[in-house]
Amino acid sequence: MVFDSPEELQRKVGELAQLIRDAQYLVVHTGAGISTSAGIPDFRGPKGVWTMEERGESPRFDTTFEEARPSLTHMALLQLQTAGRLQYLVSQNVDGLHVRSGFPRDRLSELHGNMFVEECGKCGKQYVREKVIGVMGLKPTGRYCEVTRSRGLRACRGKLMSTILDWEDSLPDRDLNRADEASRRADLAIALGTSLQIKPSSDLPLITKRRGGKLVLINLQPTKYDKHADLRIHGYVDEVMGQLMKCMGMEIPEWAGPTLCETSPGDPFAPPLGKLKTEEEEEEEKKTKKKGSQLKNEQKDGVAAAVKREQEDPPSLTSVKKQTAAVTDSSSQPINTQAARNEAGSVNGAEHKSAYLSENTDQPSRPKKARTQTPAT
Repeated sequence: MVFDSPEELQRKVGELAQLIRDAQYLVVHTGAGISTSAGIPDFRGPKGVWTMEERGESPRFDTTFEEARPSLTHMALLQLQTAGRLQYLVSQNVDGLHVRSGFPRDRLSELHGNMFVEECGKCGKQYVREKVIGVMGLKPTGRYCEVTRSRGLRACRGKLMSTILDWEDSLPDRDLNRADEASRRADLAIALGTSLQIKPSSDLPLITKRRGGKLVLINLQPTKYDKHADLRIHGYVDEVMGQLMKCMGMEIPEWAGPTLCETSPGDPFAPPLGKLKTEEEEEEEKKTKKKGSQLKNEQKDGVAAAVKREQEDPPSLTSVKKQTAAVTDSSSQPINTQAARNEAGSVNGAEHKSAYLSENTDQPSRPKKARTQTPAT
């Protein structure tokens, strides 16, 4: 693990605060590192699940999923969203703490599922429960959908399935598609408490970077994307987020118990992505406008120079007379030439006609065909 010095951490947090203030569309990507202070172990930390298993030890949970409370980082992210600074949140965590903190579900993609959520395999309706589902691998939970169809018909009665993925399961289309679109819109991506090892989740922050956005990594372990980051902060996420909120003058709300929020004001995906211009398109448009303005200026300068030359060196009277005479001669010459051509043509035509008659005098004349008019249809 790597830790920034207190002075370095303060400087970096100030830089992060400015990036957030300047951002038009912020997306945060969270990993297991933001839940360790809530008593839920991460995977690759000193006491992480996989770290302990490699040592031949059993991972230790300091709490149950039902009793776990959202951390300072969870609540800080909620406040950033409420204040309009955070537009979308993408999480790899299955502990459900983002939803239980009150974060709006229409601005959240839980790519690996949620311990507290089950989904109808028939109509897609999701149910957020107070207790963990207890089933993993997208398997039936033993309950059925209660959604009533239109016109008062019987309930859907589709089988409810767990949303927790197993290793061989594909990521949910809806959550992945929304996370992808948010990453394409973002001009700032922050990866918080994740080593970015699991694909395709780990590739999402890089989408923002490739489209001209900024990338910030906050983690204790190095990641494979460190070389792409505009800012790297090495520290505990709760400490970083606590300093960040103070720097931005925001209060972190206290957690008052499980709170479910399905929707939030506004649409995180308006206007449609197709109507947004990429940075490359905007730059190309600026270059085209610049070239057009330069061309117009050059044309104006050329006209102005020509006028200036005429004013400084006006044509003499002799040259004007010569130009007028040239114009008169050129306009009269075609008339004389045309008359001569007409006269020559009439003489030649007569000679040609007499020659033709003399050559065909001894031949019998052919009957002429009557000239007809095509009947109107």
